[in-house]
Amino acid sequence: MEAIIKTNKGDMRVSLYTEDAPNTVANFVKLAKEGFYNGLKWHRVLPDFVIQGGCPNSREGSNGMPGTGGPGYKIDCELSGGNQHHDRGVLSMAHAGRNTGGSQFFVCHSRNNTAHLDGNHTCFGKVIEGVDIVDDIRQGDSIDAIEIID
Repeated sequence: MEAIIKTNKGDMRVSLYTEDAPNTVANFVKLAKEGFYNGLKWHRVLPDFVIQGGCPNSREGSNGMPGTGGPGYKIDCELSGGNQHHDRGVLSMAHAGRNTGGSQFFVCHSRNNTAHLDGNHTCFGKVIEGVDIVDDIRQGDSIDAIEIID
């Protein structure tokens, strides 16, 4: 299964880890198909580390603080799969502590500063086309839509 993350800087094609993180992928797919991510911003961008999005408080007109919102529920971490390495282009679930993820996710710039995330955050996909877009994203850039390709 794949996804296309459409941003104002271009599209990123992602291969989803359906076998290694089935519940995390199912949650991401559900939210994407519902249009949850449409119009959200990349609210956290740390060079040579990650770009992070998926917070509903980053939507235009929202009152909440960007980076603190979610879908209204939490999902468990899935850390035992074979692809749990935070390499360049990897999508991983953001959280505020084990088993508190929901909708926020990040994409890794490189492996340089992300090894400590292995075993702590669920990797659930990897950018297979358009990985250079990760480097072009700046804080406040938009996630226009996420299209799921079954």
